[in-house]
Parts: sequence; structure tokens; C-alpha cells
Amino acid sequence: MNSRNVGIREKGKISIQDLIEQIRSNKRYREVGAIASFFGIVRGTSQDGKNVKGLQMEAYKEKAEKVFSSIALEMKKRPGIVEVLIHHVTGRLSLGDLIFVVMVAGGNRKDVFPTLIETVEKVKRDATIWKKETLSTGKSYWVEYG
Repeated sequence: MNSRNVGIREKGKISIQDLIEQIRSNKRYREVGAIASFFGIVRGTSQDGKNVKGLQMEAYKEKAEKVFSSIALEMKKRPGIVEVLIHHVTGRLSLGDLIFVVMVAGGNRKDVFPTLIETVEKVKRDATIWKKETLSTGKSYWVEYG
């Protein structure tokens, strides 16, 4: 799998336009009738409703990228799927910052939407990524990524 298809990136190093251009450069692009995307961002509340100031995201980069590649290859075997891109950010993040991007290109929406959802869930379940929340009170703690 092309290393541009998947990756752990630093904050600010993911360009949505570059990802779309990458899909357009796929030799099977003429088969694409739909691109579905997921953008995970830092939200202002924790799962239990506390005010979040920011996150610290960490990853075992090599292992996470291997998992991303495996998931992308598995999803690309599905009928109608042309391309799957998976990128995740590490480092200190503030409210609204981009954390996670998945793009699935395929023949039509009925192909791409289910594949997008399953890809996101597999990454959340299998990737070696860790998340530390910092609350507005200053308290910080590690939380389950998925």
C-alpha cells in the first residue's frame, strides 16, 4: 500500500485537498462516483459531560500504520471500492482540531457509506493510539481511544 494512503501525522499536516487529489490520481478513478469521508475533531465535552480543554494524542506509529494499511487493503477488496485513505494526528490538540480522517472512494454511495463506517470502527478498535484528555479544570487523564 502506498505510504500516502495511510499515516500518522503531526497536527496541521493533513490536507483534505491533497487527499482528494490522491484519490483523483488513482488509475481506477473513472470508476469513482462517490467519496465518503469522516473527519474526527476534538470536541469540548468528555464522554461523561465534563468540559474538555484539549487532547494529547500518541501512537505507536509503525504499528498503527501497519494496522491502517491492513484495514485499507481489506476494505479495498469489497466490490465497488476503489480507494481507502486513513490518516490520524498525534500531538497536543485544541478544541475543533482535526484528529482523524478516513476517505472511501467507490462506485456509489451504497458502496462507500457502509465501508466508511466499518473502516472507522476497525481503526478505533485496532489501532495503537492513545488519548489523554485535559479538562478545563486542568485535570488530565488517559481515556479509551475507541
